[in-house]
Amino acid sequence: MAAILIKKYGNRRLYDTGDSRYITLDELATKIRMGADVRVVDAQTNDDLTQQTLAQLVLETGNAAKFLPVQLLTQMIRLSDDALAEFFSRYVTGALDLYMQAKRGVQSISAYNPLAQLPVAAGDALARMWMGGGPFAAAAYQQPYGYASGPPYVAPPPDDLEPVDDRDRDGREPRDRKSSPAVAVDRERNGRPGTGDHNDRTGNREDVAAMRRELDELKQAIRDGLSRPAPAATPARKKRKP
Repeated sequence: MAAILIKKYGNRRLYDTGDSRYITLDELATKIRMGADVRVVDAQTNDDLTQQTLAQLVLETGNAAKFLPVQLLTQMIRLSDDALAEFFSRYVTGALDLYMQAKRGVQSISAYNPLAQLPVAAGDALARMWMGGGPFAAAAYQQPYGYASGPPYVAPPPDDLEPVDDRDRDGREPRDRKSSPAVAVDRERNGRPGTGDHNDRTGNREDVAAMRRELDELKQAIRDGLSRPAPAATPARKKRKP
C-alpha cells in the first residue's frame, strides 16, 4: 500500500492529497492508527517533514507528553544532534520493537487465556508509575492487605526452660537450685544433692593420712632395728670321738 502524501503549509495546515481536503492532527493520527502510512512534505520546498510531523503528533495528541518527565526532556535538549540520534535509533527503537513483539504474542493467545493480557497491562502501569508518578507511586510503598504495621510478633519462651542462675547478680543461690543439671548429676553419683565433691575431698584426705601413718611406722621400725645390738655368737661344740 502506497503512503498517503500529506502537504504541510506555512500556517501548519495539513492537506491530504488522497481525499483532497485539509485535515487536522487528530484526523492524521486516526489514519495512522487504522494502518495507513503517510509521507509529509513541505508544500513549497518539497522537503521531507515526516519525522517532525510525527514527533509533533506524538507529543500533542493523546497526552503522550506526560510519559516523558521534565528531566528527560531537558537532557534531550542539551544533547548534541549525533548523540540524540544514536540514543533514539539504538535504544528507543529497539525497546519499542521488543515491546510490540511481546504484545502481539500476548494478543495471539488472549483468545484462549483471558489472563494472558495481564503482563502487558502491568507493564503499562509500571511505565506510568516510573514516568509520571501518578497514583501508583504511593501505592508501591504500601503493605499488602492483612499485614500489620507494628513491630514483629515475638513468641513467649516455653515453660519448661531451666531458670537462670543469678548468683553473680544477687550474691545468693537461686531458689530453684535443685533443678540444676550439675546437682542432678551429683545426686545420681552420691545419692543426695550437693555432697559429691565434699565426699571426694574427704576420702582423699583420709587416704593421704593413712599413707603417712604407714610411712611413719615403717621409719620407726627401721630405726628400732638399727639401734638394737646384735646377739653374741655361741662357740661351736666339739664333736666327741667314739
